Amino acid sequence: MAAAPSQTFANHGRYVPLYHFALGAILAANLVFTIVHVARHPTLYQAWIGLAMAVGFLIIFWYARDFAKTVQDRVIRLEETLRMERLLPPDLKSRIGELTVRQLVGLRFASDAELVTLVRRALDERLDQRSIKQSVQHWRPDHLRA
Repeated sequence: MAAAPSQTFANHGRYVPLYHFALGAILAANLVFTIVHVARHPTLYQAWIGLAMAVGFLIIFWYARDFAKTVQDRVIRLEETLRMERLLPPDLKSRIGELTVRQLVGLRFASDAELVTLVRRALDERLDQRSIKQSVQHWRPDHLRA
């Protein structure tokens, strides 16, 4: 199997083209066509079957991704807490609970060597996820994201 490409802040976002672009576009187009159809043929049946289902499909599309990201964030929180328990000095270990989930998600990309410095900065400067990721010098790739 070919090695995964190097990952950086600039290219770490993950899109699944068939899901994000093809399915998203199909569902959005379905909603538009359904609205036009219901406007031309306004019946309760058309409104229910057409609009309710089109909106329902979009809700499923949104929450399928949202639920997966929530579970992923919980796993990242656990993994990073365990990693920090192993790597941080005592003064920072006692502050792990002060880190937000978003900060932990950003810190997962930091190498072990720079973790202590970034955790201290994240806590003291209240860095957000994006700022933390931009501060990472030695990126730990994560190719197993939802």
